[in-house]
Amino acid sequence: MIAAAAPFTVLIPARLASTRLPNKPLADIGGIPMVVRVAQRVQSGVASGIRVVVAGDSDAILQACAHYGVDAVLTRQDHASGSDRLAQACDLLGLGDDEIVVNVQGDEPLIEPALVGAVAQTLQKSPAASMGTVACAIANLDEFHNPNVVKVVLDAASHALYFSRAPIPWWRDRPDSGVLPEPAPLRHIGIYSYRVGFLRQFPQLAPSPLETIEALEQLRALWHGHRIAVHVTDTTPGAGVDTPQDLERVRAWFAHHP
Repeated sequence: MIAAAAPFTVLIPARLASTRLPNKPLADIGGIPMVVRVAQRVQSGVASGIRVVVAGDSDAILQACAHYGVDAVLTRQDHASGSDRLAQACDLLGLGDDEIVVNVQGDEPLIEPALVGAVAQTLQKSPAASMGTVACAIANLDEFHNPNVVKVVLDAASHALYFSRAPIPWWRDRPDSGVLPEPAPLRHIGIYSYRVGFLRQFPQLAPSPLETIEALEQLRALWHGHRIAVHVTDTTPGAGVDTPQDLERVRAWFAHHP
């Protein structure tokens, strides 16, 4: 269990609409709705007193959470992005601009609990940053060249320089060597910490051209001059749930890890 240097709040956004997996937050995993599984897994790895709250868009999500004793707030259904939903949740919870929240996606039932405290600590220790996130070393060339695996490069202070679906950094002198650059390139893991004041401001920032090209919302923050602190972990992340096949894989995992 990792406790952050100061209190923070964990927010888990959850909406029923999903193109590939309708009603995804309520998908059954071993008799428990997925969003509840996520909340329970996070709670297992954070210090006592850290509040974990689901930001849902329907009464059905709130009722499922209440049944299992998970805190939840009802947010609007028409939010354009997860960041908008998080900002409204901060207002509903009465959080101050100087507080820190950690965003854990509601379709990550295999999230490594220790990363939640680690990403909060990373932002707490980086006063120049508005956000924090996580990365791990890429293990093979297929992953490095896969556009669905987001890569990140860092500066000397472990702040993100850029995120891309392309293989970065590109090894100019050995492009066809069949081995990874050294040191190993980094894969971005989609867990974030935010200063609440920045989170309230973020949805109002104009989207950047880079964000539109790469389809990566975090590039908006970099475009507007905000820093993102990055915690590098040795932990390989568990995959999220985007498809029915993903859901069956996660169900099998929980069946073997009750």
